[in-house]
Amino acid sequence: MATLSLDQLATYRLVIGRGSFTAAAEVLGLSQPAVSLQIRHLEAALQTRLIERTGRGIRPTPAGITLLEHGEVIEKAVSTALQSVAMHQQVFSGTLTLGTGATVCIHLLPAVLQALRQAWPQLTVGVRTGNTQDIVRAVVENRIDIGLVTLPAAGKNLDVTPVMNDEFVVIGAAGDETTTSALTPAQCAERPLIVFESGSGTRQLIDNWFLTAGVQIAPVMELGSIEAIKRMVRAGLGYSIVPRMAVSLAGECDGLSLHPLEPPLQRTLGRVMRQDRVASRAINEVTQQISIAARAMNDKAREGSWGNA
Repeated sequence: MATLSLDQLATYRLVIGRGSFTAAAEVLGLSQPAVSLQIRHLEAALQTRLIERTGRGIRPTPAGITLLEHGEVIEKAVSTALQSVAMHQQVFSGTLTLGTGATVCIHLLPAVLQALRQAWPQLTVGVRTGNTQDIVRAVVENRIDIGLVTLPAAGKNLDVTPVMNDEFVVIGAAGDETTTSALTPAQCAERPLIVFESGSGTRQLIDNWFLTAGVQIAPVMELGSIEAIKRMVRAGLGYSIVPRMAVSLAGECDGLSLHPLEPPLQRTLGRVMRQDRVASRAINEVTQQISIAARAMNDKAREGSWGNA
């Protein structure tokens, strides 16, 4: 009887999902020959070819397609077994990986991770950052357990649950009296605009806000860090449109003036998981703490005021 390696099976599914050995190797942090060797060992164990090359790349053979179908069932069964056994542990422990964007990582996750560390010190929560598309793909490929991303998010067999709404605000340098209480797309476009770099869900929402008003923008800076944007604005180099989350807590809006948008703009943050992911104790605890932190941040935002900070 053939002996299946779970690692080899996961690598095979990733190779097919990514469409090449090289792309799968980059995700796994391995060399391309190492990935190819895993697939050869798997084919040798099963005594059949699983992958064939075409003019456009690779594709699974009929046997490979059958293995993919069973692979999803095997993966779910193993995950369920491990989580069921974990329920019998006397001490709550384990490892879970959470993926999100940089802004959420900086401004929301510290409270979540601090609460988890205090309540469950033996639970390890890893964090990966990226844009919505990257995080969703990692969830689909089972490299991340929970994604916390800007919606909408689309992917195969995903469970998407809204977590919180986060309005956008205009930030300028403190003491700048040229800014009105609320800014329209046309008024924002007249000023030197500093925005998030292209490719993020946040940038797409901001671009659509301008496009809906028929306004073309020519940003003077496109940065990938919310803290870099805030520093440039503090220096008087321009204005920016950022999630209220980024300026909600004490000290985060020092040196800045805050103004609403007209019409208003907001984003929805959502929790993204695979539909076949069993809600383990660790996942339940993490999602509960995310909800608590989100409510606290929303309450803090409602208490905030507009104007110079």
